Amino acid sequence: MLSRWVSGSSRSLEREYSCTVRLLDDSEYTCTIQRDAKGQYLFDLLCHHLNLLEKDYFGIRFVDPDKQRHWLEFTKSVVKQLRSQPPFTMCFRVKFYPTDPAALKEEITRYLVFLQIKRDLYHGRLLCKTSDAALLAAYILQAEIGDHDPGKHPEGYSSKFQFFPKHSEKLERKIAEIHKTELSGQTPATSELNFLRKAQTLETYGVDPHPCKDVSGNAAFLAFTPFGFVVLQGNKRIHFIKWNEVTKMKFEGKTFYLYEKKIVLTYFAPTPEACKHLWKCGIENQAFYKLEKSSQVRTVSSSNLFFKGSRFRYSGRVAKEVMENSAKIKREPPEIHRAGLVPSRSCPSITHGPRLSSVPRTRRRAVHISIMEGLESLRDSAHSTPVRSASHSDAFMPHSRSGRAESSERVAVISDEIYSPSDSVLPTPVAEHSLELMLLSRQINGAPCSIEEEKESEANTPTATEAEEMGGELKALCQGVGGNGGTQAAQVNKFVLSVLRLLLVTVGLLFVLLLLLIILTESDLDIAFFRDIRQTPEFEQFHYQYFCPLRRWFACKVRSVLSLLIDT
Repeated sequence: MLSRWVSGSSRSLEREYSCTVRLLDDSEYTCTIQRDAKGQYLFDLLCHHLNLLEKDYFGIRFVDPDKQRHWLEFTKSVVKQLRSQPPFTMCFRVKFYPTDPAALKEEITRYLVFLQIKRDLYHGRLLCKTSDAALLAAYILQAEIGDHDPGKHPEGYSSKFQFFPKHSEKLERKIAEIHKTELSGQTPATSELNFLRKAQTLETYGVDPHPCKDVSGNAAFLAFTPFGFVVLQGNKRIHFIKWNEVTKMKFEGKTFYLYEKKIVLTYFAPTPEACKHLWKCGIENQAFYKLEKSSQVRTVSSSNLFFKGSRFRYSGRVAKEVMENSAKIKREPPEIHRAGLVPSRSCPSITHGPRLSSVPRTRRRAVHISIMEGLESLRDSAHSTPVRSASHSDAFMPHSRSGRAESSERVAVISDEIYSPSDSVLPTPVAEHSLELMLLSRQINGAPCSIEEEKESEANTPTATEAEEMGGELKALCQGVGGNGGTQAAQVNKFVLSVLRLLLVTVGLLFVLLLLLIILTESDLDIAFFRDIRQTPEFEQFHYQYFCPLRRWFACKVRSVLSLLIDT
């Protein structure tokens, strides 16, 4: 917490920030943004660089310091959303997969979606049969290296490329056979189009899995596709609910609820932040694919009560509007700079895989935020004194000699892998003056500071003369402590006032809730807001099981009290 505050305070002094966005072909786009720049500004810069008009399908993804993935919200400040230390690193990815990718207007859009699905295939997000996998890989070969040439492509050439997490020799031979015999003469654009048409027919097309557990504790992956909500366990799809059948989504802590017309699905995310991210992705996907117009988008709450839970609103266009807008595009097709497929052994980055050992050392150092750098920044702070353990001292000293030379590499790089939160090893800051204050207070109150001092005080009781000599020193000490006592009293008063304010606010909220409850239960106001609350199952259960018995009990007590008063 302290490291974030320190980094945040130093970051607030800067006016401009460097942002690096990793694109789908593994190239990088770097720009500078102002401190108050919105996410829409950065996204527009990126789309202008890519010459992309059908941009509503794409988004910018980043990871916070807690290793939780997020989509950049375009209506909010970039700097406020990215809590990590600059320079910022993000990824440009497909956020909403097209319902029919082959129907996209421009070739540049189809090419970017092709790159995204190719990544999905490699990382195991796009599951398929062996025959489909061989065909998809052959389309990739044809699109990126062209027709088979015996002079350039010797026997076993397909084994040099990495298309999937795991390969077999039989699959490699099948890929080469299809590439040689069935795809000759296809242009890159045609191969990419055929690739998209085939990928669209697969059950896991458009799946961005969120790891969860069901009520029995079994691992599962939840995902949102162009066609509905999907639950995967292992390699099987166990649930599929169309978007028009999903009536509601909400979350409470780590628990995610999806309401269908007949059932309620309950799953548990690893953390509350992951559950909130899952909920926001579901709200955005349902609005994008289900609604007819963006004017129909409403602010959604994660709870039934307006004062509880998170509130979120999708801020973009919906799929139908995007298709209508794409049909109006009239321009010369932009030039596409395709990245040719290179054998994975000579160029590991083309596989998009997590092969950290093959990354150059300077890049490898930028993959994770250095813990030693965090310790160094805390040590230099005037408000904290981190305690270094012996195991960290050797690694700490060389870093202090490097100084600011490596500060530019303090960047959180994002990959497509599943992020597991790592435990913090930062030491707990200890105030330097806390021990001195404790010893001083013990001396003032007449309490010895230790057992040895207690024994010594019992053995050496001061005489009257010594007491007179010590009188002046004690008076001076008490005067000095009196000033500190006044400061402590002021702090106590502030604390009491803050507690009183909290109590007043709590009482006020309870009073407002009581009024609202009386209006909901006793009045006949037919307002849409009150009507929606009255129709919820939770309110009906509360009304019949709790409120009505309580009202009868209260009325009975009031009648008994009135009868006693009348009798007397």
